Amino acid sequence: MRPSSVGARANGDIAYDVVRPISIQKSWGGDLRSIAGPSDAIRSFPGMSEDTLRRAVAEAIGAFTLTFVGAGAAAAAGVAHDTTLIGVAIANGLAIGVMVCALGYISGGHFNPAITFGFLITRRIKPALAGVYWVAQFGGAALAALLVKELLPRATTEAVHLGVPALGNGVDATSGMLLEAVFTFFLVLVVFGAAVDTRGPFNAVAGLAIGLTISIDVLFGGPFTGAAMNPSRAFGPQLVGDHWSNGWVWYVGPVLGAAVAALLYEFLYLRPSASEPEGPPASGVLEPGVSDTSAS
Repeated sequence: MRPSSVGARANGDIAYDVVRPISIQKSWGGDLRSIAGPSDAIRSFPGMSEDTLRRAVAEAIGAFTLTFVGAGAAAAAGVAHDTTLIGVAIANGLAIGVMVCALGYISGGHFNPAITFGFLITRRIKPALAGVYWVAQFGGAALAALLVKELLPRATTEAVHLGVPALGNGVDATSGMLLEAVFTFFLVLVVFGAAVDTRGPFNAVAGLAIGLTISIDVLFGGPFTGAAMNPSRAFGPQLVGDHWSNGWVWYVGPVLGAAVAALLYEFLYLRPSASEPEGPPASGVLEPGVSDTSAS
């Protein structure tokens, strides 16, 4: 068995705690212990615990990075007259991949309101904390778009509408919404399979799998919807650049795709009814053993 406690349930939420050095642990829902160590008192800030603040800042940084790099890469591609999308796809994938590796152990590395929604409906994050994540994600993305607008030449950003995702090549709003739902389905399925489910072989390099999923989605969807897969990635440039045409596409689509993927993985793979529990008795959650899934 792998050196991890699988499926600890805390205060009604499901958390995945991975054993790490110096008492640093990764959680996808319940209350985190202080990063400095379990014996340290958790200090509080006005209306927010220090732990929640740490998570919020990590989520803001991750969302900021994606929008800053994504919008900047779109502007750079416009300047270079690069229509291949390869550079833009790599930039977006790497931005999320490195941030998941750097900050995922602090907040879970959502950096995406749709992913947070998937964790909320599967009871892997408390509603209040999900709200904090959403504020941080949308705020970080808006700040990133503002900096891109102020730091780059106006003509450069205006040529690509500040990197706001847009429908193109004859795709209508309904088709665009469904495309975004499918792209986000792929992303959230990989998040659950590579990062949430500790039985998988790629848990330690989840950022790579998640980043590559974003890259392949951009390579396909870039010309048709922008392949945002992330409401905050759309919101930042929309707000700062005042580009709201068919804006609902990049909110409804990703949330729909995330919900389907999260519920599918949760109930089909993480909570099958006919499996024996594996893990320490204190975990409190009946998770299937490796032998159960391999035999099915």
